[in-house]
Parts: sequence; C-alpha cells; structure tokens
Amino acid sequence: MSTFHQLIDPLNGSLALSAVLAALPLLLLFVMLGIFRTKAWKAAVASLVLSVILAIAVWQMPAGQALSATAEGAFYGVFPILWILINALWVYKLTVATRWFDVLGSTIRSISADLRILVILIAFCFGALLEALAGFGAPVAITAAMLVAAGMKPLKSATVALLANTAPVAFGAMASPVIALSGVTGIPLATVSAMAGRQTPFLALIVPLLLVFIVDGRRGVRQTWPAAVVGGVVFAVVQFATSNFFTVELTDVLASIVAIGAVLLLLRVWQPAELLEADRVVDDEDERVSARQGATAARTVDASATATVGARAGGASSTDGVRGGSSVDAAETGGGRPSAREIWMAMGPYLVIIVVFSLSQVPVIKNWLTAVGGFSFRWPGLDVVDPAGKQVGSQVMRFDHLKATGTLLLISGLITLALYRIPFGRGVRIYGETLKVLRWTILTVSSVLGLSFVMNLSGQTGTLGIALASAGGIFALLSPVLGWIGVALTGSDTSSNSLFGQLQVTAAAHTGLSPILMAATNSSAGVLGKMLSLQNLAVAAAAVGLDGSESTLFRRLLGWSIGLLVLLTALVLLQTGPLSWMVP
Repeated sequence: MSTFHQLIDPLNGSLALSAVLAALPLLLLFVMLGIFRTKAWKAAVASLVLSVILAIAVWQMPAGQALSATAEGAFYGVFPILWILINALWVYKLTVATRWFDVLGSTIRSISADLRILVILIAFCFGALLEALAGFGAPVAITAAMLVAAGMKPLKSATVALLANTAPVAFGAMASPVIALSGVTGIPLATVSAMAGRQTPFLALIVPLLLVFIVDGRRGVRQTWPAAVVGGVVFAVVQFATSNFFTVELTDVLASIVAIGAVLLLLRVWQPAELLEADRVVDDEDERVSARQGATAARTVDASATATVGARAGGASSTDGVRGGSSVDAAETGGGRPSAREIWMAMGPYLVIIVVFSLSQVPVIKNWLTAVGGFSFRWPGLDVVDPAGKQVGSQVMRFDHLKATGTLLLISGLITLALYRIPFGRGVRIYGETLKVLRWTILTVSSVLGLSFVMNLSGQTGTLGIALASAGGIFALLSPVLGWIGVALTGSDTSSNSLFGQLQVTAAAHTGLSPILMAATNSSAGVLGKMLSLQNLAVAAAAVGLDGSESTLFRRLLGWSIGLLVLLTALVLLQTGPLSWMVP
C-alpha cells in the first residue's frame, strides 16, 4: 500500500476554489437539512458519498484508503459514541418501563405548586439529568410534557424546555459530544472537557433566570431569583469541577442531581412571596390551540413515541407487566408525595450509574480495566501523512471495551434489572426496542462520522482550515458561529463536533489561536443552536400536542439563541486575550 500525502491546494494555485470544493459536502448537508428538510440520515449519506468522490477525484486519495477512512469513521461512530447512546437510553427506558420515572416526576411536582420553581426543577435540573443519560431530544419531550401537566400553556412549555436544553448539552449522553471532539481532533479528552467546562458553566448561570423571565416576566425574576441563582450557580460549579477534576462522563449527572438537591434545600427555608399556580397568560398561538389542550396528556405518550429519540414511549407502551416489586400508587394516582423508599427506588438507576463510574475511577480498578480490556491498533488500509510528512494521528484507534462509558452503562443497566426485578428476557426486549428506535440515528451518526474522517484524512478539512485562517484574528468571531450553525442544522452537538472539530483546530493553528480553545468553542457554542434545530423543534411541538407549530417556536427562540451566542462569543474573545489563563 502506497503512502498518501495530503494536498492542501489540490487545484495548484487556487486555494479559494479548493476550499469551495472542500465545503461542498457540508453545503449539501446544510441545504438538504435546512432548505429541503430531508431526513437527517439521507442528508448524511449523500454528503458522505460526495466527500468520498471528491477525496478520490480531486484530493487524489486512493479509493481503497477513502473507503477505509469511511469504515474507520463509521466504526468510531458505533464505538464509543453510539455504544454510549444506546446503553444510556436503555437504562432510561428501564425506568419508564417500571413506572419509576413517574414516581420521580411526581416527587418533583409535589415539591412546589409554583410554575416558576417547577421550570427550574423540571426543565433545567431534571432536564439536565435526562440529557446526561439519554440526550437526543429526550429531555425536551419529557420536560415539556411534565410542564403541561403541571398547568403551563403548551407553547410556553415547549419554549422553556427547548431553552433549558443548552448548558448540559456539551456533556450530554454521557459526554458523547466531547468524546467525539477528542476523537476527531486528537486533543486528549481530559483537556478538551476541561476547556468546555470553563465555558458552558457561564450559560448555566444565565439560563435559569431566562426561564423564569419567559414564564412570568420581570415579576418572576424578582420573586424567584434566589431559586434560579442557587440552581444555576450550583449546577455551574459542579459542572466545572467534575469536567476538570473528576470524570467527564458524569459531569451532567452530578451537576443536575446536586442542583436539584440545592434547590430543594433552599425551598425548606424560603418560598416565593406569591405562587404562580396556573399559567393565565394566553397569547394568540395559545388561543388557536386551546381546543386541543384537553387531549394533551393523552397524546403525550404517542407524541413522544414519534420523536426521533423515542424518548419515553418505548418503555411506557409496555409498563403493564412490570412494577419493580413495589407499590407506586402515589405516583400513578397523582396523589400525595411518594414515600421515601419509592423516591430512593426511583433514583436507583442514577445512583447506580454514579457508583459504577466512581468505582471505575479507583486507580487499582482503572488500571486493571485498562490493562485487561484495552488495546490500541492501527486501522487497516490507511497510510496517510500530512503535507509536512507526519503521520496523521487518527489512523490509530484505542479500543477500551471494558472501561468504555457504554460498557459501564451496560453494567449499570444490568444492575438496574436486578434492582427493579425486571426479568432478563424483558430487559433484552427493551434493549431491542431501544435499537429499533435508534436505527436511523445509528445510520446518521455513523455516516456523519464517516464524512468527518474522510474529510480529515483526505485533506479536505485542512484545505478549509487554511482558507479560513486567512481571516486572521477574526476567526475567533467565526469559530462560535460555525459550531452554532452546525448544531442548528444537524440537531446534534456530537455531529457538529465530528464535522467541524478538526477544521477548528486547523484554522486555529494557522491564526495563532489556541486549538484547544477553538475546538471546545465549537461544542460550547453549538449547544445554543440546538433549540433551533428542526429535530428538536419537532420533538417539542409533538410532546405538547402542537404539531406543525415548529415555525412559531423557531421565531420565539431565535432571539434568545442569538443573544446567548453573542455572550458566549464575547467570553471566547476574552479567553483569547485577558482570560487566556483559563485555557488548559
């Protein structure tokens, strides 16, 4: 096999035109998703095919190596990224299948009758927990439906659920986005997670205050700011500490649980001066759909089933035969607060995950898992060097099958089976349902990772990066926008990181900016585009029974998304200068 030398300017003297050609797969992806609203998997496959053709015909990459790069990307999409997602969603579905999720929801709703407090607890804190374990739309679908059940108008419920789904996204689905970012850029996971953990906590400080403002305007902020501040500050501090000093996979799990606990402790000594028990503010859109609100609760399960993540319905549709070995009457009948034992049982899977991941970080256990269950290997069929003659690092794969996040989640799921007394066969069937729900997501993520690896290994990403580097220091302004657009169009921070991570690093290296900062910025800014993605808008609209209202939600959220993007961009600019000490 001959060595392939990457070309930066394959057209010899026309870097601008070469960059345009390199951008064509991305443009095709954006046009199919954003204009023609093609299904994500079709857009991803089409863009992958175009990238392979360009790699062979223009960048002169041998066909065998181009196909091998595609296979390597698809493999990386399956392991570790999809391996995490599948098992995380399976654990979540086990809680739904036994109705323990309803117990947890009833516990939260029994804490306060104030919608503003519930927005902080449900949309922000509990939504972050769901994002940590499942992601891919599940937090939006579930929290929006819970807020409607608590008495909030459907359109407002969908709006706050989408806006709340920002701060935890970079570390969602057991840190899948930053894991993917590390994989495509070659930056150590600990380093890129530490940098992201020094950006997204600032969003956590702001978002809870924005949520109560949306629910009740200035009065809401004035009367409930202590809860919003406590929830945001505690979440931000724990998110920073965990991502920088503990284990990245548990970042959002710990941050959300500790934030919930902090708000609950606050409510024992403080309550708002007035209670907002029902949403009486009705706008034009609410009036138009008021006739459908009575059926919202009945439609929620079915609506969630149609969501691309299959968030709730996969388990809810099969709850009749499994009860977890304990009474859950309080949760099912909507009565009083569940008992202490029921609350602990409802929290069981999340506590199991924390224990399993914590044990895996004990030096003796961690070293054993690495020695016994991990090895590195060179991906077959690839021999690529960059223009300087150095081997491209992404050709070597690390396979840690025992200590992998997905494997630890699988172990946690098996423990959950025993805890909830779910028959093993039933657990296997739920796992099969999970795979069925994610079948198109699996194809999409695999294709996007294949596209990313082909673009990176063929040199297309390098061409784009050097072309963007001609913008000089202005690239610090373009970097957040690039991540924001990527998530808005693909609906996934993981996919955006896979597409643009290496591009950010390449451009940063040629402009004198920190590659670590720019790579992390792609993920941190990307989370602000998720509330505008077509996939998430559709999930939110369906969850509250407002099918077809995606454009209304988009208009309501566009200003908030851009405003937060401006603030984060300002932070990034400061981190390139006065706050450069924040970059690891």
